[in-house]
Amino acid sequence: MAQRPKAIITCAPTGAIHTPSMSPHLPVTADEIAQASIDAARAGAAILHLHARDPKDGRPSQDPDLFRPFLSKIKAATDAVINITTGGSPHMSVEERMRPASTFKPELASLNMGSMNFGLFPMLERFKSFEHDWEREHLENSRNLIFKNTFADIENILKLGNASGTRFEFECYDVSHLNNLRYFLDQGLVQAPVFVQTVFGILGGIGGDPEDLMHMRRTATRLFGDRFEWSILGAGRNQLPLATIGAAMGSHVRVGLEDSLWIGPGRLAASSAEQVLRIRAVLEALNIDIATPAEAREILGLKGAANVDF
Repeated sequence: MAQRPKAIITCAPTGAIHTPSMSPHLPVTADEIAQASIDAARAGAAILHLHARDPKDGRPSQDPDLFRPFLSKIKAATDAVINITTGGSPHMSVEERMRPASTFKPELASLNMGSMNFGLFPMLERFKSFEHDWEREHLENSRNLIFKNTFADIENILKLGNASGTRFEFECYDVSHLNNLRYFLDQGLVQAPVFVQTVFGILGGIGGDPEDLMHMRRTATRLFGDRFEWSILGAGRNQLPLATIGAAMGSHVRVGLEDSLWIGPGRLAASSAEQVLRIRAVLEALNIDIATPAEAREILGLKGAANVDF
């Protein structure tokens, strides 16, 4: 029997969706983000997908000065691949979102593959009180929000990354995003292997049903053949079930408090590392080997940690 490729675990420890009042475990300060990332890497995450927050109130920020302290600590403590967001927050301009990747030239950066509605406001039904005024506004304002990722925006970010050797985690929230990605592959702005992160369960994107996962998989296979590496990101309660289904079909997986605050029904995860250990146990139960950072670099064709600007 042929041995299936190893699975890459990506961990996203803080993100820009959830707010500090939702969980006492959400990392906010540079020290908290660094420790959460290091713990996740020690638990088995080969890739760390990173956002920054203002340490005063936990507001998402793309200020490179807020990234710098935790980037250096993580790099000193682990050989995990560091993936810097260009998505930032849906409330930010594209120029603002690009600043950290422009500054630090990471091995890997995220890239959203299309404009979309991005509805966070349903979380107001679960969370009623907030420590900071911005948190409620952040959620409520998403009723009238377009997360802007035009063809020109995507092209600019691709050219920026290509110039510095940064490759991308292409975040695809719906089938149209896969078609957009194929367009840029055909134009020569994207090189294989294409790292496709299919995202499920965000209001405004594709749903979280297993049939949605199957449809995205079929479409990606038709568009990219053997030229892509597939990963699963399930939001909220979709995190573990969809990652398990995808892994059984050959996908890589992504977990972390950016995507879900939970470890089980009604139970907040104590850390992103706890989620990494949970999905690692699932993979091992399926007899799937876990990729090391070095193996993830080889699978994705990355430039190596020595070739970044941090």
